[in-house]
Amino acid sequence: MEVATKATESEKKQLPRRDFLAWLSGIGIVGSSLAAVCSTFFFMKPRVTFGQPNRFLIGRPDDFPAGARIAIDTKRVCIVREGNRVAAISTTCTHLGCIIAPSATGFQCPCHGSQFDVDGNVTGGPAPKPLAWYNVSLTPSGELEVDKDNEVLTGTYLNV
Repeated sequence: MEVATKATESEKKQLPRRDFLAWLSGIGIVGSSLAAVCSTFFFMKPRVTFGQPNRFLIGRPDDFPAGARIAIDTKRVCIVREGNRVAAISTTCTHLGCIIAPSATGFQCPCHGSQFDVDGNVTGGPAPKPLAWYNVSLTPSGELEVDKDNEVLTGTYLNV
């Protein structure tokens, strides 16, 4: 009879299969709930990559001689000076966003052949619209400031 009592004691110490599966399912549900909550908070946090500021100084008006068209590739803008007037024209092609370069007749896209006149109007190629003109202002310190967030009408110059 002693053998039977030892077997019963070992059976009492073992976790029944049904209880083990219930425990395992509970752990899985709690774990997946925690993972869902953590991933929700992870994806709610904005992943912002800040680019270059859209308002920047380009120098004094004397830095740009009359008749000059100077491209600033890092800012994707071309500064045009005609007499005592200054303007900023975008150097981003309106077709696919390539950086365009000033040419003898205006601007030209090296990627797909779009051509623009000196005012940024499309004269040839696949570009769908003219180049953007940006607001240029004179700061109290006497420097020129370009604001790429503020587009102006084509032909808008700042008198300096």
